[in-house]
Amino acid sequence: MKAMGTTTKTLYDTDFVEWTAHMAELLREGRFDEVDLEHVVEEIEDLGNSERSAVWSQLTRMLMHMTKVRIQPERAGASWRSSIVDARREITIKIRHSPSLRRHLEDNLQEIYRGAVRDALAETGQEKRGKELGIPAQCPWSLSELLDGDVSDLETR
Repeated sequence: MKAMGTTTKTLYDTDFVEWTAHMAELLREGRFDEVDLEHVVEEIEDLGNSERSAVWSQLTRMLMHMTKVRIQPERAGASWRSSIVDARREITIKIRHSPSLRRHLEDNLQEIYRGAVRDALAETGQEKRGKELGIPAQCPWSLSELLDGDVSDLETR
């Protein structure tokens, strides 16, 4: 492979959108020796990381609101339930397009749950009362239950 031109490398730093269009054009045309391979590889890895981060964030939001419903049932309004439903929908869409994301969430469910509980306790001012409030130390739901079950059933654990 030939060394890539300085212009392409500079373009990556100065106009990312133009760089992506240029890389796509080079790949489409089979001009592989001109491709900024180092940055293309980096960006592809970042895309995967971004998708994993997005479903992690949505599941955190879902579990955080479910925990808040448990902590403060009197404040559980339509917005919390809507947030739970919306997060689940976003996760489901992403998993439909990238099924490996389901395994990522299954493998990290307990860590995501602990973070969501910590956030919910902090947001409700109950940081020191987790055990007293009966919040389980481990996620009481499987990922399948969270993504496929009836939302109202989820709030009872």
